[in-house]
Amino acid sequence: MRKPLGWLPWTTLLLSIAGVAVAAYLTYEHFTAGTTLACPDTGVVNCMKVTSSEYSELFGIPVALLGLGFFVGMVVLSLPPLWRTPSPWPGRLRLAAVIIGVVFVCYLIWAELFRIDAICLWCTVVHALTLVLFGLVVVRQALPPIEH
Repeated sequence: MRKPLGWLPWTTLLLSIAGVAVAAYLTYEHFTAGTTLACPDTGVVNCMKVTSSEYSELFGIPVALLGLGFFVGMVVLSLPPLWRTPSPWPGRLRLAAVIIGVVFVCYLIWAELFRIDAICLWCTVVHALTLVLFGLVVVRQALPPIEH
């Protein structure tokens, strides 16, 4: 029997690991008040302005740390055995996580564009990874279940 979309678990796992790396870097920068973001700090592209704005925290929790938690969870949910399990729960949790993730990304993009008036390139990488994960998970959920 051919496994449909056999590449998908590995792709989501790699994207999630990349997300952990970028979110960990942003979390480190948040807590050290670092200026090594390797991003312009003037004009529309201004990582420092975004990562130090009032929108860089939600209820006192750094947004970067929330992103790190999201991607760590996605690494676990993207492990290939959890894609193959007959239980529907890993798929449901994966779908719920990416829906919450994409809603939060929309909020953050809104904040960057309409409140902060700056874009963070590192944040944009996190946003793109989240959107691609969302697309992959939603496409997989829309397909018929894999027979075991």
